[in-house]
Amino acid sequence: MGSDDPWFREQYPLKHVAKQIFWTLAEGRVLRDAQSVLFTCEEERLRARGVFNGHPYKERVVLFGTADPEGDPERQKRDFISAFSELQGRKFLLFLSRIHPKKGCDLLLQAFAELAPELSSDLDLVIAGPDQVGWVPELQSLAQRLGIAARVHWPGMLKGDVKWGAFRSADALILPSHQENFGFVVAEAMACFTPVLVSNKVNIWREVEASGCGFVEPDSLDGTRNLIRRFIALPAEGRAEMASKARSGFLKYFDIEVTARDFARAIGFDSGAPLSSSVLIKND
Repeated sequence: MGSDDPWFREQYPLKHVAKQIFWTLAEGRVLRDAQSVLFTCEEERLRARGVFNGHPYKERVVLFGTADPEGDPERQKRDFISAFSELQGRKFLLFLSRIHPKKGCDLLLQAFAELAPELSSDLDLVIAGPDQVGWVPELQSLAQRLGIAARVHWPGMLKGDVKWGAFRSADALILPSHQENFGFVVAEAMACFTPVLVSNKVNIWREVEASGCGFVEPDSLDGTRNLIRRFIALPAEGRAEMASKARSGFLKYFDIEVTARDFARAIGFDSGAPLSSSVLIKND
């Protein structure tokens, strides 16, 4: 559960008190009695420790992934550019997620604006995703004040081939989140040979770092600025190598075939243990 991350305790202390009571009376007991509590990555497991008091449980990390995107990559890129023709011939960094304060969109705008004099004039920023809290107008005003409004694009929520085309067309995915239980969009970008630039609050940052497919920095203005600066400093061959490692990292850590086998081992399916064994997966 996302509430097992200490970020929620810090941001919503009163709600955390209520959740602690529920944990003590009910949920914690269920986890205590489970054969295993499964976490989707190492960082998620570590951050969950000590968030709630009482009821220790047995931990295990099980790989968690997504299906490899289908379809013709070149057609998907054409579909994206056709839908957003203002990006024709432009390079761009892609933010693709819910537009929410915990995602660090304001940091991204500020960092991009501060680095604008260093950036190639044909490099833009695309901030895509559903705006569930009505934050976009405020962010657009911020971009205007920062003098980068003409270089920031707001395509809204992307789906299907247009979404995959956005991943494939981007120079890199950037996600400076303050809290991210897993980060599916990171795995999806990696599947599309797209380098990823993430904060160390995106819980699969360790896998990103191990894969060599991107950069990891703190979820701060300095950290977000460093993500962009480090990436644009790479020569063309360095970016190409990072793109190749993104795909390799996806196949190693996040491909659904790999993760399904890991889950089968966790529940004893491949060792003859009964499938009725109690297993809990802690994730949003």
